[in-house]
Amino acid sequence: MSPNSIVAEARAWIGTPYRHQASLKGIGCDCLGLVRGVWRGLLGPEPEAAPPYAASWAESAALGSDPLAEAARRHLVPVAGPLAAYAPQPGDVLLFAFRAHLPAKHCAIACRPDTMVHAHDGAAVTEVALTRWWRRHLAHAFRFPGAVTGSG
Repeated sequence: MSPNSIVAEARAWIGTPYRHQASLKGIGCDCLGLVRGVWRGLLGPEPEAAPPYAASWAESAALGSDPLAEAARRHLVPVAGPLAAYAPQPGDVLLFAFRAHLPAKHCAIACRPDTMVHAHDGAAVTEVALTRWWRRHLAHAFRFPGAVTGSG
């Protein structure tokens, strides 16, 4: 699977309205639903069902746990090396934590080193700049299994 196919699938979701816990292209999704939908579009059935979760689930996660990152580690390939030196590659799955003491709460798919597609509460799926603010909150980076980097 090429980075181009991942980016094309993610971009196909642009305009999908935000719907908490949903994952239906053109109908509704949240940030996790977007990643789940891209998985289904490229790899087939999801490897596990997402459990029900409240909008504030990250704030109430058990101390020391990081459920989104833990699920990503089960099914995606962690990007090696320190995040401080990391340059997002097209197709990478990015996880963000909005407070240093909290687990990752948001995910997106990189389209270029400086843009990402994501679903944001109160808006439709969109491609946005991966600004310094987002980079400061980047907590984890992963690749889809079988993604071939450098093939563009």
